[in-house]
Amino acid sequence: MPPYGSLYEKTLLIIVGRATRKQYLPFMIHGTHNALADDRNKDVQILVNGVLYPRNEAKISVFDSGYLVGDGVWEALRLHKGVLVFLNEHLNRLWEGAAAIKMDLPFTKEELTAEIRRTLDANQMFDHVHVRVMVTRGIKKTPSQDPRLTLTGPNVVIIAEHKQAAPESTKKGIRLHTSTIRRGAPDYLDPRLNCHSKLHEVQALIQALEAGADEALMLDTHGFVATCNATNFFMVKNGEVWTSTGQYCMNGITRAKVLEACARFDIICKEKNFSLYDVYSADEAFVTGSFGGLTPVVEIDGRPVTRDAHQLTNQLRKHYQFLIEEAVQHGQ
Repeated sequence: MPPYGSLYEKTLLIIVGRATRKQYLPFMIHGTHNALADDRNKDVQILVNGVLYPRNEAKISVFDSGYLVGDGVWEALRLHKGVLVFLNEHLNRLWEGAAAIKMDLPFTKEELTAEIRRTLDANQMFDHVHVRVMVTRGIKKTPSQDPRLTLTGPNVVIIAEHKQAAPESTKKGIRLHTSTIRRGAPDYLDPRLNCHSKLHEVQALIQALEAGADEALMLDTHGFVATCNATNFFMVKNGEVWTSTGQYCMNGITRAKVLEACARFDIICKEKNFSLYDVYSADEAFVTGSFGGLTPVVEIDGRPVTRDAHQLTNQLRKHYQFLIEEAVQHGQ
């Protein structure tokens, strides 16, 4: 932890707005990525281009394309009872993202999976594990956007941590604030691209934090509800589940699994355009993500969302857990 008065902490105070010496960052975060503390993470091994390093020694060059210009793609997976659940979907999305930015991957999905497994085995991990796979275009000759100046690559980093979602997030729910930052159109930066360039989502989140909320709700270029800064958004109205059309949001794996659960368990679910007018009278709302699963939303722009005590949200959470257990049984 850096000393008080450092540039890091001064930046944190500006962003969070309410930090004090007694309320340092690890004790303040509340949201869908809030995790239980686990001391084992101090000693995890991180894989960098095929070599395992202790956490404090894992480094990448300052000339890395991802660091210089955000040129790369990534995935986040969960390990449940020894199984990387929904692995095929995550790998497919990673390869699609690489193809979209014309980044050749000189390894197969099977070879990357073997490297993920090697990282997990080195850390003796089995359950409640979060895995982040990052692939950048490689090392540049000099700071530049030009991919022709890439000397070596791609660079592959795999970080696996013992991370169990804090039950407080599900119990308390989260508060959303609608950001003025819009999700861009596909001809700008396709929202489905899980790339290292996340600055507009960071801007949206900062607005939400400054407004006293936990995460940001983001609209599309037409003013319809699109997604959140790091999760996908759903609402419930008169027994129906609504989510955006998918044109302006991340093609979330958990989002897809909720749609699958609705189809399998006869719950009406509609991918459609809807606005804040509809959201403000929602019976329930929740967000989805690989780490937190389904997290209830209790407030949007200062308006409470408590009309149905999240009955359908809780039902869908059970269905989603069923899909995870089914994946574990099938080993994928």
